[in-house]
Amino acid sequence: MLDELRQIVTEVSKSADLRAALDLIARRVQSVLDVSVCSVYVLAGDEAAEVEPSLVLQATEGLNKGKIGQVSLGLEEGLVGLVARRAEVINLEDASTHPSFKFVRDIGEEPYHGFMGVPIIHRGEVLGVLVVQARERRRFSDDQESFVVTLATQLASAIRHARASGELMRTGNEPGTFDSAFSARGLPGSPGVVFGTAVVVADGQSLELVEDREVDDVDHELAVLDSAIEAVRQEFEQLKIDFARASGSEEENLLFDAFIRMLSGGSLVEAIEQHITAGKWAGAALRDAIAEHAAVFEQMSDAYLRERAQDIRDLGNRVLHKLHAESAGPTDWPEQIVLVGNDLSASHLAEVPTERLVGIVSSTGSGSSHLAILARALGVPAAMGVSDLPVSRLRSKEVVVDGYRGLVVVRPRGSLREEMLRLAQEEAELTEELAALRDEPALTSDGVRVAMHVNIGLLSDMAPSLTVGAEGIGLYRTEVPFQIRKQFPGEEEQAHIYREALETFAGKPVVLRTLDVGGDKPLSYFPIREDNPFLGWRGIRLVLDHPEIFLTQIRAMLKASAGLNNLHILLPMISAVDELDQSLAYIAQAVDEVSEEIGEIEHPKVGVMIEVPSAVYQADALASRCDFLSIGTNDLTQYLLAIDRNNERVASRYDALHPAVLSAVRDVCEAGARQDCDVAVCGELSGDPLGAVLLLGLGIHSLSMSAGSLPRIKWVIRSFSHAEARELLDQAMRCERPAEVRALLNQALVDRGLGGLIRAGRH
Repeated sequence: MLDELRQIVTEVSKSADLRAALDLIARRVQSVLDVSVCSVYVLAGDEAAEVEPSLVLQATEGLNKGKIGQVSLGLEEGLVGLVARRAEVINLEDASTHPSFKFVRDIGEEPYHGFMGVPIIHRGEVLGVLVVQARERRRFSDDQESFVVTLATQLASAIRHARASGELMRTGNEPGTFDSAFSARGLPGSPGVVFGTAVVVADGQSLELVEDREVDDVDHELAVLDSAIEAVRQEFEQLKIDFARASGSEEENLLFDAFIRMLSGGSLVEAIEQHITAGKWAGAALRDAIAEHAAVFEQMSDAYLRERAQDIRDLGNRVLHKLHAESAGPTDWPEQIVLVGNDLSASHLAEVPTERLVGIVSSTGSGSSHLAILARALGVPAAMGVSDLPVSRLRSKEVVVDGYRGLVVVRPRGSLREEMLRLAQEEAELTEELAALRDEPALTSDGVRVAMHVNIGLLSDMAPSLTVGAEGIGLYRTEVPFQIRKQFPGEEEQAHIYREALETFAGKPVVLRTLDVGGDKPLSYFPIREDNPFLGWRGIRLVLDHPEIFLTQIRAMLKASAGLNNLHILLPMISAVDELDQSLAYIAQAVDEVSEEIGEIEHPKVGVMIEVPSAVYQADALASRCDFLSIGTNDLTQYLLAIDRNNERVASRYDALHPAVLSAVRDVCEAGARQDCDVAVCGELSGDPLGAVLLLGLGIHSLSMSAGSLPRIKWVIRSFSHAEARELLDQAMRCERPAEVRALLNQALVDRGLGGLIRAGRH
């Protein structure tokens, strides 16, 4: 039976469409199990299409095929409905004697007794039921049950995609057409709600499909490569001009400058040329060099840094397109463009007129990708990681992008359309209102002020921050200069990078986090192999074992701060007071050394990042030794709940509003107050309107978040008094479930006229 299972799974994966897959399953299961009937029921109904859920017969071997698409059972009807409702296997010797059995006329199941129904489940959601029936009275064996359960899992992804694409809702036989509204959900990228026309970026040739080829003329291949790279560089130069004109700011050019520098020489170009010199043609050399560079970032646990791998791949694909002399993009542009694509990234903006761009939808990426950052800078709603969307079949379709929820609705109809139009109008009004708050302080109605800072990963990330009234940088990730090089960057090189950030926010605090690599975020030139990298040699542990790395970075930070004196140093992954004491000793040493070298340097403020449980329990001891604490709620939540938020199987259980997380944050705040030590929060909880209310109640001194979240969080703070926030905090701390906390805070925002912000919630 195992061989048959493998063969069926292979055939299903090669099926042309869902209909073929369903028919194949029904036919092959009936034959392999030697049963009278195998049928597949699919749960129909969609929020966007406003259809009540029901189980519709979509394939059968043994019943009346004429009833396919016509027989429909509610979730409360029959054994099929019972399987879906319970989300568990039901295996009966004689189905007709079961109280839930329902007789369906003209379907041809009267003579059958043995029944087994298996739910088809995708990530906890029941999508349908796979049924086998036998004429005789029999209970199916454990092996047979396992066989059907395995096949049901194979169908789940196919059904989920078909539902998202509208394939199950077509009224005709034309492939690739849509006759009903449908929706797909990804991740919030940039807030807002907008209508537009989908412009699909053609995938073209991908690097993965590049074949090996013999090379006769190495010099010719090098020349072809130079020509392709120069064409892409010129494209980015033009994009700089167009983007600056559309956004009214020159600052966003930092991103495109970074792309241009990567194509102007350095490790990436050198690697491609080395592969060509070794005998590969330009395309294969490009393929291998891009794979090597992207792999460094793909191994990292930090979601933000993993996004950098996509930037590398995007550059590679654009150069590849030039190598193949391909042209990209349509020539007749709609007035309201929603840019849609697989593996969409920042440079695809070059393919559309930015003055018409109103929305972005990418099948990959997240809110930390460069594409999302630029979308927020332009005020363009974006939905990222919408993996269930049939991108290739959306061209010229009307779509609605809800960037708050990462939701995409295609061809909305009726009351759904009216609702989306209402949300879009509300969003326009909200944007106008928030713009007026740019220069206003985040001040509660009873006079408590909260500092509003931004999280930064690259110098290019600063551009959006300058447009929203950020009062400083609350978290600058310094890993990237180390990751994009073939060796440790020198002291002067680091100082130059840090100086740009410190000068941009001169007179305002800039928190530079020391190097946080190691474990599952290895440097290509400093490999580390560990069985459990999340609990391994990373962050402060690594640099304290290599003080030459730590001291070089601290010296670079101190030199960069000369004359500005706005440097704050943040130490990551501190889990014991010994680590802090040792770090402080090295910082004092670096201050003395730099002062001797260039003149007196002011000792910077030093903070500890609270992101592991042991730091929570030693918060008093840590706070007594440093100037500030900064709570990294992302990792703290992950470690407290033992949940890898990047693991799709458990990510839905990751919730920073979990009572255990809130208790930990409260304990840290209380320790900070006892030690007269400021406490900040730099994790996602800061940018969540619901979380911001609780953090306000806890007395947090500063919040740091993405630039796109800052105006909304400022609005939340200005809408509450500190006393009201404390009362909500007290109520939230009595809750036992995250859902109860969310319900409480949702209602509080609605009561204060902030209901529009609730759409930004992640649950």
